[in-house]
Amino acid sequence: MTRVWKWNRPVTVREVLEDLQRERSIAYTTVMTVLDNLHQKGWVRREAEGRAYRYEAVSTRAAYAAALMNDAWSQSDNPAAALVAFFGMMSDEQRQDLRDAVRIVQGPETSEAATPGGGGENPASATEGGGR
Repeated sequence: MTRVWKWNRPVTVREVLEDLQRERSIAYTTVMTVLDNLHQKGWVRREAEGRAYRYEAVSTRAAYAAALMNDAWSQSDNPAAALVAFFGMMSDEQRQDLRDAVRIVQGPETSEAATPGGGGENPASATEGGGR
């Protein structure tokens, strides 16, 4: 998926193969199998182009990561404990990113009410300028 996201356009097995071969030896059939598996799982769509296919990501890297986190969390027998353990693994910067994300999802009306004094800053502007 990393290679498909890298180009941000439909790619062929040959293009992915050539890119991967810069780093290591890998067979054409291996790349073809992986892309086919990703297609079967719904992570990429493909369109025939001559005798080959062009593969394109169905979702963004962020959406993919979110789906993985949701899947892992939903498999827990104690989701609250899983979240506490996950938050405990986070760095201070990651916890601040989480706070910013929660404020964005809640929207301006909820985040202002939750902020002492009511005049919270716009969380989107806090992350854009890297300001923490």
